[in-house]
Amino acid sequence: MSESRIPRILEPAPNFESKSTHGVIRLSDYTAKGKWVMLFSHPSDFTPVCSTEFIEFARRNDDFEKLNVQLIGVSIDSVYSHIAWVRDIEQMAGVQIRFPVIADLDQKVSQAYGLVHEAVSDTATVRAVFAIDPKGYIRALLYYPMQLGRSVDELIRIFQGLQTADANGVSVPANWVPGDQVIVPAPATVEDAAKRTNGDGPGLDVKTWYLSKKDLAITTKS
Repeated sequence: MSESRIPRILEPAPNFESKSTHGVIRLSDYTAKGKWVMLFSHPSDFTPVCSTEFIEFARRNDDFEKLNVQLIGVSIDSVYSHIAWVRDIEQMAGVQIRFPVIADLDQKVSQAYGLVHEAVSDTATVRAVFAIDPKGYIRALLYYPMQLGRSVDELIRIFQGLQTADANGVSVPANWVPGDQVIVPAPATVEDAAKRTNGDGPGLDVKTWYLSKKDLAITTKS
């Protein structure tokens, strides 16, 4: 089996119609309602690293919901395997897994999103994450090795950063968290660059002509 192409940032996310632990679901069902989607894959049910991730996703599900983000899991295991594993996790960890998990037995979703890497396995899906916006475009993607569990804090920060950037026409700097200063677009002409460094731009924290920050709480219009 040849490896499929991995979708790129700002490309349309491949739509799907798949069986899941919540019945048949489609990506478009969520984006049509204005939701962001975090599609994440795991290599196999009943594995230790994946189990720790599902526990944390369940514990932080409310945090994702506050950001209007729908979690969707996927692997090539069957619906019955997913159900058994979900029930086992819920009993073991005292959590409730409220998001659907796709049973991708025919590998249609896995192939569409480039989740099967033959160097790892010709069947198991790698540990990947796709952040998809309400317009159905891929905004971020991350791939992890089998041995490395994902940081849920960072995944939440990705959606916080993307939504902040979209809403305010800004970028966010390294290690940004909500409440920190954001980065404003750099000047596009020599004249504007000179104005920026000469203090033309009230409320800006000017580091240099191409790097200036602002506090959204002060400068964002209501």
